[in-house]
Amino acid sequence: MTRRFLFLLGSSRPDGNTELLARRAAEQLPEDVEQRWISLAEHPLPEFEDLRHDSDHVRPTDGNAALLLDATLDATDIVIASPLYWYSLSSPTKRYLDHWSGWLRTPGLDFKATLAGRTLWGVTALAHEEQVVADPLIGSLRNSAAYMGMRFGGVLLGNGSRPGDVLRDTDALARAKTFFGQEPPQARFPYEEEAAARLTR
Repeated sequence: MTRRFLFLLGSSRPDGNTELLARRAAEQLPEDVEQRWISLAEHPLPEFEDLRHDSDHVRPTDGNAALLLDATLDATDIVIASPLYWYSLSSPTKRYLDHWSGWLRTPGLDFKATLAGRTLWGVTALAHEEQVVADPLIGSLRNSAAYMGMRFGGVLLGNGSRPGDVLRDTDALARAKTFFGQEPPQARFPYEEEAAARLTR
């Protein structure tokens, strides 16, 4: 299958540090790999409505929900490019993932089966020097990938607060050169990794 990367930009400002870092990593992709970039701020989704105990969701046929659903289903690789906002995902990014819950419950869509085996990646810029503070964001993406039966390529982290700061993070730029070149493993929940580790002791 031809690889098709969907880059979802979750920042509230254009050309932010997270987007700059994601574009540096994307420059390393082979020319035959398709790239599609969508700003969630420019294509806002409505607030998610949980209907799971009331009625089925209906597949959207127009607007931003239809655009993002179709783009998600078409992608082999989904890249969540969200800056670290209050130690987690930005609100447009979280709203996009909330809509996965509705797409999971849309008759005839087979959303989970379609995404199973595909790859979820993350890119984020943070102003904190200690990268451990990004663990909640990383965990959210890893656990989402595990639930969906996807592979998880990890999260490319960079440091930056003012516009353009990340371009001075030489370590992040070096990691960006090889980030998408790795072979992503099947995502697993932390308790699954712990159980597997106990079996090998």
